[in-house]
Amino acid sequence: MAATLKRDVREAILVAAREAAMAYGYGGINFRDLAQAVGIKAASINYYFANKAILGEAVARRYWEDIARDLEAISTDAQSPMEALRQYPSIFRLSLERNNRMCLSSFMATEYDALPEQVLKEVQSFAGVNTAWLREQLVAAKLVEAKDGNTRALAIYAAVAGAQIIARSRSDINLFDSLVRSYRETGLLPN
Repeated sequence: MAATLKRDVREAILVAAREAAMAYGYGGINFRDLAQAVGIKAASINYYFANKAILGEAVARRYWEDIARDLEAISTDAQSPMEALRQYPSIFRLSLERNNRMCLSSFMATEYDALPEQVLKEVQSFAGVNTAWLREQLVAAKLVEAKDGNTRALAIYAAVAGAQIIARSRSDINLFDSLVRSYRETGLLPN
């Protein structure tokens, strides 16, 4: 029973920290606010996460692990690699649908100079997971040769993440959709 409660509190802290980071970045992870959201004392968070860097690392790692599972589900459920590529922007759109939130890793990447090394490593892993998946789909769809896959995958990742940033700054999800449509019309994303 105590082990279950401990896991539940740890999980609640991770969820609250993820929400804070998606709204305010790494700088928005504040033990006092998290404790209030979870319903515990701020000092109790240190029982689960010794410091903000360790919590930030855990949140960023969980984020890219969740996205890796989402991407795998897209690959499994899609009829083809082309269809999987068409669905890719939807992952970024979901954040905007949730109170105009932004991809945690994109937000944290803008805080590069302020991030502890272990958090930065996990943020970079998110980009790596996305570009590796995109490269795999692009090659499988025969849209690029394997040697050119990384560059195209990075371009797609950067474009979709950038569309999310611009749409968030205007609190306009329709702008995100418009930009993604534009990427399809110009050939960056499959139509």
